[in-house]
Amino acid sequence: MNGSWSWRRSSFSDAAGNQCVEVACTGRDVLVRDSKDTTEGLLTFSVTAWGGFVEAAEAAPIAPACG
Repeated sequence: MNGSWSWRRSSFSDAAGNQCVEVACTGRDVLVRDSKDTTEGLLTFSVTAWGGFVEAAEAAPIAPACG
């Protein structure tokens, strides 16, 4: 999958910007990658699946840290 997409990252990223995921929309799919190594693989989701994930994440209660 090749393309020149506009990648977005959380405003909560650290100053170096390498401790998060980045998300891009191709118009058909939503791509997710690790900001530490942008040359490695991408996760690909349909727009519908990504929307469902975001909706569920927004509705979920904040859980305490695991451990």
